Amino acid sequence: MERVPVLKIGDILLVSIQIDMEDQVALQLQEDLADRIVSTGCHGVIIDISALDIVDSFVGRTLATIASISRVLDAETVVVGMRPAVAITLVELGLSLPGIRTALNVELGMDLLARQRAEEYGDEDDEDEDEADTPAVTAS
Repeated sequence: MERVPVLKIGDILLVSIQIDMEDQVALQLQEDLADRIVSTGCHGVIIDISALDIVDSFVGRTLATIASISRVLDAETVVVGMRPAVAITLVELGLSLPGIRTALNVELGMDLLARQRAEEYGDEDDEDEDEADTPAVTAS
């Protein structure tokens, strides 16, 4: 059975699906990705589906499940490279892909994850900076 490679780029796992997503391959990817999120501690997952011409309901549900598993393991999922025909098929099948953000390409997906991460942790940093800018009052 073929496997989909999972590459680590900084704090992101990149999955580029270049083979037909048969049911067993999709299930194996789900397991492999969960294992890699835990072993690497990555907080973002990008799934590039630009090579897929067709996404059936099983693969669509598997993508949604991968996003849910990733979120439970503290990683956000972005699907990139979706072809218009694939988007139309997913909508016609009634698959909304909850928990999955989308971007046109890998670069935009990485930017999206970076902005999201900065927003999550930027607020805490801003509070620390505000406290640092406030002069300490000491009793004399």
